[in-house]
Amino acid sequence: MLPCRTRCSLVTLALFVFFPTASVSAETPTGVVELAPHRAIYDLKLGQSRGKRGLEGVRGRILYDFEGSRCEGYALQFRQVTELESGEGENVLSDLRTSNWEEGDGKSFRFTVQNFLGGREVDGSDGLAGRGDNGVSVSLTKPEKKKAQLGAVIFPSEHMRRVIEAAREGKTLLEAAVFDGSETGEKVYNTLTVIGHAIAPEQSPPKDAAAGQASLAHLTRWPVTVSYFDRAKADQSGEQTPAYAISFELYENGVSRALKIDYGDFVVTGEMTSLDMKPAKPCK
Repeated sequence: MLPCRTRCSLVTLALFVFFPTASVSAETPTGVVELAPHRAIYDLKLGQSRGKRGLEGVRGRILYDFEGSRCEGYALQFRQVTELESGEGENVLSDLRTSNWEEGDGKSFRFTVQNFLGGREVDGSDGLAGRGDNGVSVSLTKPEKKKAQLGAVIFPSEHMRRVIEAAREGKTLLEAAVFDGSETGEKVYNTLTVIGHAIAPEQSPPKDAAAGQASLAHLTRWPVTVSYFDRAKADQSGEQTPAYAISFELYENGVSRALKIDYGDFVVTGEMTSLDMKPAKPCK
């Protein structure tokens, strides 16, 4: 999923918004979600600016390169370069780079994150998270060598599988605590996913890179919104404003299009301009 990141990094599709594509092959047991390799490019621009100090423009691009299988595990190479225009003569260039690997059954997760602002690295993380009897723990080598207990969390690919399963079952809500190595490698987001009414294949044909894709032509899709809440800031009442929310259309095989990232005081949209499906290696 779209990796979860700081506001200056313009959290991308983890996200959490960009989820790995998923499909069910002949070798996959009925009902099992199999994530499929793919390479996608999204062009970013400012969709809406709110408040007195809103942005005047956003330009950027995301490269999302995903491969693997539930037997071998899933690998992601991700990069997002974004320029923010404040309108006060100062533009900010953000360059976010992520590399991770998640075990096919969601038991372990390796990650490396680098976040640059204006050409200078401002934060990042490197570590290994694993699931044990007491939940998930993480061992970090960056920004410092340490260990932390994260409790009951899931990793990005597992989160995507659960969203797809919920949509197939006709569910409209899904709650999950998600960890993806963001910021200093200890941040956990509580997520709330809202799934809208199914869109039939013949409804509202897409005009972006999803158009003409044989693997998408006969698939149902759903409007989905995932809200991310910083678990460390949750109050006793349970009421909290999301750090950001990501909306998109999710195909039955996991491809996401028509992206929108809402940070509260501004909104960024992402158009899929390229989509290449890679050959999948079936589990033996």
